[in-house]
Amino acid sequence: MNSLSNKVIMITGGTGSFGNELLQLIKDSDVREIRIFSRDELKQEQMRVRLKNPKVKFYIGDIRDRASVDHAMSGVDLAFHAAALKQVPSCEFFPMQAVLTNIVGSHNIVESAIAHRIQSLVLLSTDKAVFPVNAMGMSKGLMEKVGTAAARRLSDSETVISSVRYGNVMYSRGSVIPLFIDQIKQGRPLTVTDPNMTRFLLSLRHAIDLVVFAFENAQQGDIFVRKAPASTVQDLAQALKNLFASEVPIDVIGTRHAEKLFETLATAGEIAQSQDMGDYLRVRMDDRDLNYAKYFTEGNVEESALDDYTSHNTQRLTVPEIEQLLLSLPDVERDLALWRGQP
Repeated sequence: MNSLSNKVIMITGGTGSFGNELLQLIKDSDVREIRIFSRDELKQEQMRVRLKNPKVKFYIGDIRDRASVDHAMSGVDLAFHAAALKQVPSCEFFPMQAVLTNIVGSHNIVESAIAHRIQSLVLLSTDKAVFPVNAMGMSKGLMEKVGTAAARRLSDSETVISSVRYGNVMYSRGSVIPLFIDQIKQGRPLTVTDPNMTRFLLSLRHAIDLVVFAFENAQQGDIFVRKAPASTVQDLAQALKNLFASEVPIDVIGTRHAEKLFETLATAGEIAQSQDMGDYLRVRMDDRDLNYAKYFTEGNVEESALDDYTSHNTQRLTVPEIEQLLLSLPDVERDLALWRGQP
């Protein structure tokens, strides 16, 4: 956290799961100011009352509105862009809203960050942006392209624009774990779309670590990927049943709109130009220009020998391993304590 000392930090979508967790991590550090930028005045007020922290400042605005973004961006050193439409079915039925928020809004953030000469901007992406089959993934994939296109025209001494890409954040708002727990508490069947469907499993704290790692290590146009284990949805449901000692059945309901059987965090082509940094992959920016002849004369021999990095071929957790991972989540611990009648 020393790298954040005396910095002014802006978090778009700061009242969401990511913003709340990042705040908990940095609010007691030596940061000078933390700006929460979002359009939800109720959640901002609840956060203000809960925190009572003079370092945390609140800005009402919408990333679709460049003027409100510019107002909040002035004087910022570092920005973390988490504001987005993230629900797959919602984006599928209202794709233009995904375009306006995830693409146009992100473009506003990128251009404002450059105009205000901030030091670093980190864009939050998702595994659904790789080989996207739904509007949410497509819009987040284009958000990455917007960031990369801007990075190509900048030098390393200007605003450094990078992206981070991770899989499902466990117990984040709207995710399947709180849904399963709620169904268990109500004695209802756990609704599983496809028992063989796999998803990456990542704690919110590890997602935050990825963003901080990107800020500390990013070079122009980098995409950072957090390596993560995965499980089938069936095994995840069973692990929760075991923890809550529940006998509710598992009901297979079929896949929802635009769901994939597995997710991909990095393509073979990206892996071929990546740097392995332990828990992370640094995917270098493709800095080729518009000289299209290169695309016919300069290929990548290594790429054909590599596989995509997917939730089907990463480390697959067993049910007991999933249980241990779930027990590491404070929200699950709290729900278990309430379920058992513990104070």
